[in-house]
Amino acid sequence: MNVSSPRATLQVTDNGSTIVINTGAGLIYTVNKSNGDITSCTFNGTELVGTKPSHINSGLGSSGTTVSWSTTDSDNTIIISSETDTLTHYYVSRGGENNIYMATYITAEPSVGELRYIFRGNGSVLVNVPPYSDIRDNVGAVESSDVFALESGYTVSKYYGNDQAKDLTIRGATGSGVGVFMAYGCRESSSGGPFFRDIQFQSGTNTEIYNYMNSGHNQTEDRRMGLNGPYALCFTSGAAPDVPALAWMSSLGLTGWVDDRGKVVLNGLSGMKSGYTYLIGFANETAQYWVSTTSTGSAVRDGIKPGTYTMTVYKNELAVYSEDVTVTANSVTTVHTRTINDPADTEVIWRIGVWDGTPLEFLNGGNLQYWHPSDQRNDSWVIESFAAGGDAGTFPAVQFRQINSTITITFDLTEEQAAAAHTLNIGITGAYIGGRPDVSINGYSLTILSPSSQPSSRSFTIGTYRGNNATFAWSIPASRFVTGSNTISFSPASGSSDLGGYLSAAYAFDCIELTA
Repeated sequence: MNVSSPRATLQVTDNGSTIVINTGAGLIYTVNKSNGDITSCTFNGTELVGTKPSHINSGLGSSGTTVSWSTTDSDNTIIISSETDTLTHYYVSRGGENNIYMATYITAEPSVGELRYIFRGNGSVLVNVPPYSDIRDNVGAVESSDVFALESGYTVSKYYGNDQAKDLTIRGATGSGVGVFMAYGCRESSSGGPFFRDIQFQSGTNTEIYNYMNSGHNQTEDRRMGLNGPYALCFTSGAAPDVPALAWMSSLGLTGWVDDRGKVVLNGLSGMKSGYTYLIGFANETAQYWVSTTSTGSAVRDGIKPGTYTMTVYKNELAVYSEDVTVTANSVTTVHTRTINDPADTEVIWRIGVWDGTPLEFLNGGNLQYWHPSDQRNDSWVIESFAAGGDAGTFPAVQFRQINSTITITFDLTEEQAAAAHTLNIGITGAYIGGRPDVSINGYSLTILSPSSQPSSRSFTIGTYRGNNATFAWSIPASRFVTGSNTISFSPASGSSDLGGYLSAAYAFDCIELTA
């Protein structure tokens, strides 16, 4: 096929066992017709595929996979589909564009337990990679077979340095005169919400560039089915490209594409606090969306599939309001100004940290998404005691049963304060193996509360502090307090066995307070 076009000439060669696509602008790639793998991908003559092919999941295999192709737009756009009984993956290219546009439709979770596209790049060519996931010079694993140590004592992993879903735009790896970038595209059929992180890169023999659409990596909600994407691989001479337009793919007839959508308009929020960002999330079993608010809390989110959604207001990452809203195709749903419920409005005797759904203000909290808790760049997780009113930056972000098992908070009460009952609140952003605080005050043990509902996977060692935000609360009678110096001590409790130091029962702190 050799058809002229204002954009350039797209050339497609079907060899029976492979399909070779030449976009006419430097990009040539080959798709295996038995399984849909990309087995070769050259840009301006440089081979970019590594020792393994690139594919959806870990490859579809030749058994039960049907690969077909067709052209549109005066034969200047090619659509390649790889179909199984539960999945259809699309490659789309246009003449004159060095992009491979993609979308993936599923009706059941893949057998590997996660949905991701992996571009397995040539590691000797794509050498400029994100440092946190560069495992090339490691001296061995420090956890499982996916977190590694360098001679420096630094740690690296495919789990580290990844963006939150709300920030996914385009990222890639480069080499001499070449660059491969993933444009992450639409996240509506992914899972985990706006603050979820998942694997984006791993650099070893192959430079792997991922688009994870769902997984079991500290997953906080059920996986969604339907059309994932569109998204794209973009090839350049090394410079990061702009995010490509994807809406044009609506004309291609991809399975699961929904054209008729609605809009939600939020008029504003009452009770906002300065210094925080506010974001509105929408979620149901089939789709998820989000949008940032203005300074007054107003927001507009277009392009929502029809249905009823839980609308959640987040202060930074803490849910402070929710209600159900119904979205109708080709219409606007208006939500009038809502008053948020911020726990920071509670009057307290003392508070450690801030209610924002993150441990970022605590000791080592800002490092969790970049390296392992054992990394030598972290300050010691162990503290002897902490005086209420002190700098939260010296209070550990995470308490691990085998690392910093007991933390003691000291505080003074006036005679009037000691004569009253108070509530102790310990807010967490997530927990591992059912970890929850076992608390004592002035030597008196409090009831160990039930564990919070959390994902059943590793958490604080795989680049995240997020699970399901929860608050443990104890009503403490006046008889437990004394005038003057008081102490509250707590250690992680769990009915599950620890796997080791940083894989012991644990929780990450959001905020700790004694109410007035």
